[in-house]
Amino acid sequence: MDIITTHIGADFDSLAAMVAAKKLYPEAELVFPGSQEKSVRDYLAQEFRNIYEFKKVKHIDLTKVQRLVVVDTRQAERIGKLAECLRNPNITIHLYDHHPNAPGDLHGTLETTEPFGSTTTLFTRIFQEQGIVPTRDEATLMALGIYEDTGSFLHSSTCPEDLAAASWLLAHGANLDIVTQFVSRELSSEQISLIGLLRQEAHAYIIRGVTVVISKLTVADYIDDFALIVQRLMVMENIDVLFALISMGERTYLIARSRIPEINVGSIVREFGGGGHASAASATIRDLTIAEAEEQLVGLLHRHIRPKAIAGELMSSPVITVTPEVSIDQANRLMTRYNVTVLPVVRTNEGQENGLQPVGLLGMISRMVLEKAIFHKLGGLPVAEYMTTEIATLPESGTLADIQKLIIENRQRLIPVVRGEEIVGVITRTDLLSLLVNDPAHLSTDLLRGDERPSVERTRNLSSSMVQILPRAMTVLLREIGETAADLGCSAYVAGGFVRDLLLQVKNTDIDIVIEGDGIRFAKNLAEQRHGIVHPHEKFGTATVIFPDQTRIDVATARLEYYEHPAAMPTVELSSIKLDLYRRDFTINAMAIHLNPDRFGTLVDYFNCQNDLKERRIHVLHNLSFVEDPTRIFRAIRFEGRLDFTITRHTEKLIKNTVQMNLFDRFEEPRFFHELKLILSEDDPIPALKRMASFKLFPFLWPDLRPNLEIDRRFIHFLTQAGQAISWFKLLYLPDKIETWMVYLLAIMSRSRTKELIAFCHRFDLPPKQRRKLILQKTEGERLAHEMQKRPFLKPSETYWLLSELDTEGLLYLMTIARKRSIQQAVSLFVTTLRKVTPLVDGEELKTMGYIPGPQFRAIRNHLIEMQLDGEVTSHEQALAFIRTSYPIILRQP
Repeated sequence: MDIITTHIGADFDSLAAMVAAKKLYPEAELVFPGSQEKSVRDYLAQEFRNIYEFKKVKHIDLTKVQRLVVVDTRQAERIGKLAECLRNPNITIHLYDHHPNAPGDLHGTLETTEPFGSTTTLFTRIFQEQGIVPTRDEATLMALGIYEDTGSFLHSSTCPEDLAAASWLLAHGANLDIVTQFVSRELSSEQISLIGLLRQEAHAYIIRGVTVVISKLTVADYIDDFALIVQRLMVMENIDVLFALISMGERTYLIARSRIPEINVGSIVREFGGGGHASAASATIRDLTIAEAEEQLVGLLHRHIRPKAIAGELMSSPVITVTPEVSIDQANRLMTRYNVTVLPVVRTNEGQENGLQPVGLLGMISRMVLEKAIFHKLGGLPVAEYMTTEIATLPESGTLADIQKLIIENRQRLIPVVRGEEIVGVITRTDLLSLLVNDPAHLSTDLLRGDERPSVERTRNLSSSMVQILPRAMTVLLREIGETAADLGCSAYVAGGFVRDLLLQVKNTDIDIVIEGDGIRFAKNLAEQRHGIVHPHEKFGTATVIFPDQTRIDVATARLEYYEHPAAMPTVELSSIKLDLYRRDFTINAMAIHLNPDRFGTLVDYFNCQNDLKERRIHVLHNLSFVEDPTRIFRAIRFEGRLDFTITRHTEKLIKNTVQMNLFDRFEEPRFFHELKLILSEDDPIPALKRMASFKLFPFLWPDLRPNLEIDRRFIHFLTQAGQAISWFKLLYLPDKIETWMVYLLAIMSRSRTKELIAFCHRFDLPPKQRRKLILQKTEGERLAHEMQKRPFLKPSETYWLLSELDTEGLLYLMTIARKRSIQQAVSLFVTTLRKVTPLVDGEELKTMGYIPGPQFRAIRNHLIEMQLDGEVTSHEQALAFIRTSYPIILRQP
């Protein structure tokens, strides 16, 4: 294992150096030895798009560290507990530092030290020399490290290389706005006092749903560089739009800053005779008092602000509706099925393609009303009897202010979004709350009373990560998918594990495409364009597309699923990307990426999934997730082990509740075995098996195996032996492919009789071919282990004939259960040497010698191989002589 670390109390220079080192050591783990500075913690918490995976020391087995890369320090005591790695035998140490030499410095096989102003400068030079190009986010972080450690190039330790490095990083996309947010210049006491006065005089205006802060200040004398004070206030208070009116002597000055597209401060300031651009502008105001200037400014803001229409973007669709004649009991069941709390009541028209279309809103009915009606035994009445009829609607062009007014002021829990008479979507209170929580600038409260956190970029685009991590051909394919979807008038997304792994910076070539529209139609069009083959599955609205280079993608129509009863197979209906993601198993798999050209690379995260990914948590999306599909229990365990994540306490509780309900016997058994097979195919399935045992899943998996109802010492022994055998075989780099799950399953069954394995195969309905193979490898492997234990000294030919009938999985199983080293050595000899031996004389040559094809051919071949294996025949000439002597040709009459 390789790890990259730095000193305790990591600052931005050490953080940037660690991330830069990751480019040089891509397989290494990033490990903090202890705490970080608060600004670094804030950066890691809020700039999550810089998605590098950092681990804690407690997650690392220090005895397995083979290479230690230390940046921004050479002092062993500054790397905390990680210093224990230095005692590992044959450990390799690589050092990167800009500090002067000091007593007690570590020494390594590679030492790269320069007296620059920051360690990041050193890595920037290495990038330039090796042609390594950082992403925009990496360039920003590296610039942040340089700016911080050089005091924005004002510290005496700053050297020309630091400035050159910053220039190179700016050329590669470093964002100085983010640098400014986290690197602060020291202010004079007078400037600090002025910021405090500006803060006291600041007032927030909500204009058409957009928050604007205006502050006024009057001072006697002219103050130079006031724009810096305004900028600092904006950063400190996390303000998106700030207008500062400052009266200095006989003149009034207007300084304006904006970080959102809804407000172009340049166009507003030009009304006062000033100038600038969309994000920064200023003006000198004459002939107006500061109060008059403020009044005029507010009027201009009302005229210029054109808030973004967000109703169409925020809404969920398609809409779950009922018609007025539906009974209250039926509506209540519908709410439970789709997990909604309000249903619009509509009349319907017959559509040409999609059947009944919801049009003409008649009213809405809530779960509370339904439950009360059922309590009073009115469940058989139609919903029209108790629905609310005074309902306000919004068009798709509705703004945030419109939504807030209806939900907050009118206390309407659900807003239908209409296009003419047709209902195209709904916006719920939860939708609005999620928007406000994730984007605090929309909150209509006093911004200046909030915490002083730097703002972060709210729209996250993963295009650069896709280019960096994915093969170029895959990125091109994803763009073509988006273009095809746009041509067909639908939206395309890549979703699920692909997005999760991209955020974790892990390469994943399994592409799952979700289409808001007709997925099968899309798949056929894409296959035609790329000369591929499409396999549609009409029942589920899915298709598989296979291209000429054998690349394959899975296409699904955005859908939702509901379950008629616990552990039932899901019933599928058309849906939107939002509802499609909600049906997923865990939050970390419930994200998507836009592929259409106008929004290519934009992350879709409705459920704050990034936070669980960052915190390395496995968490379900809803509380009945395991009841509806118990196989998700196995997936949770598998993801926990593979990703080194942790199942949350709440999710653990739900798993235990599901196990107690004993739903497994109601489910289709092959799906359980598929999940078990995936677990046993992991590099090390032992942690997952221990987790399964802790959840008491073993009695379900193999109820007949008394020794295996819990994990004991021998259980671990056989699994460990199997893992070692598999690792040995993989290190041979042979072309043979093995099914590792089969070796582990045989190891689990090693203390059981064959009839228990047969019962297991029947229980999970294994395919006949796999069933026969498992049974043969177990019976033959155990027979040979017993026989070879009695015969420790075998000739090579005897080993060959004993082992030739076993598959590779059976051979590895034999190594697993072998009690004597001689058996393992015999298997090793057979795999690496003996089974590759071929006869020195082939069939064609036998025919030229006068032998007639038939049973004699096999006898000659086998006898010759035996002589070769035992070293009695070593050349072609000896082989010919052996055949002529041992098998003389008998002349026959015609």
